[in-house]
Amino acid sequence: MRVGITFDLRSDYSSENLTEEALAEFDREDTVLSIEGALAGIGFETERIGNIRSLVRHLSEGRSWDFVFNIAEGLFGYGREAAVPALLDSWQIPYTFSDPMTMGLTLHKGMAKHVMRSLGIPTPDFCVVEGQKDLEGFTLPFPVFAKPVAEGTSKGIDGKSRVEDMGELRSRCRDLWSRYRQPVLVETWLPGREFTVGLVQNGQAAPDAFIMEIHYRDPGQEKIYCFQTKENCEQLIDYAPAEGAMADLCVDLSRKTWTGFGLRDAARVDLRLDADGKPSVMEVNPLPGLHPEHSDLPIMWAQKGLAYPELIRRIVSSCLSRISENR
Repeated sequence: MRVGITFDLRSDYSSENLTEEALAEFDREDTVLSIEGALAGIGFETERIGNIRSLVRHLSEGRSWDFVFNIAEGLFGYGREAAVPALLDSWQIPYTFSDPMTMGLTLHKGMAKHVMRSLGIPTPDFCVVEGQKDLEGFTLPFPVFAKPVAEGTSKGIDGKSRVEDMGELRSRCRDLWSRYRQPVLVETWLPGREFTVGLVQNGQAAPDAFIMEIHYRDPGQEKIYCFQTKENCEQLIDYAPAEGAMADLCVDLSRKTWTGFGLRDAARVDLRLDADGKPSVMEVNPLPGLHPEHSDLPIMWAQKGLAYPELIRRIVSSCLSRISENR
């Protein structure tokens, strides 16, 4: 079988004068090499497609593949993660991971939280602030947490994301509006422990779950999992496998999130405990990072003693099962 691989490499945009943070969600060359190697080891013939611009060019030339291994994040708009899946749907080419509806819904954190509420999944109280008028009558208790409504990889999150009063909130919103040209999600600050749950499809059964807790090595460090912390996680963070009643509860909420959002193949759910020690879902990640050593899902996978090629095989197996069912 011929497998195309869609992706956004940081190096592909080096000529566009984008900041390091703007490129944060894009992949490194060694991520694509690792995926290629794993696919070749399964016995597939691989072809690099690249980003959405390259995919459009390939499709216009009449190219096709048995399926596409898609890790393309996109660059612009609320539909950027949905763009490649939508194109592939139009050409009836199967692909890994979630469909355009799920991709678009989870990228917009405000809309995702509305869905969580309707599903009975706990998530912090919130509001979406599009302009100064939306701050009139603001009722959430301080401190609050403010971040762009549709970014990933902790873009737009730093030491100023925790906001203590209305003056700080107005200033923070102005800064984020200016930098990201999108609304700001403001939510109740969760002061407790932080977990991330990796989910990998397991046939028709509930997805296998892998959970770890995020520990900050410096006890004086602000407990905010920001962009710079993620980029330098090897020096700043310890990822500890989690177990026990709290871990089980986080896994149950993550599986409920998987089902409610229609996630496919593999995904990641981020949670944090509130002031009462109860877990809330913060974000849903339908396109989890796949760097073999730097990304959360492969780290959790490896903590269970499982090899990276097996993770890729499981993702592909789920995709192929879906193809078979739809024929």
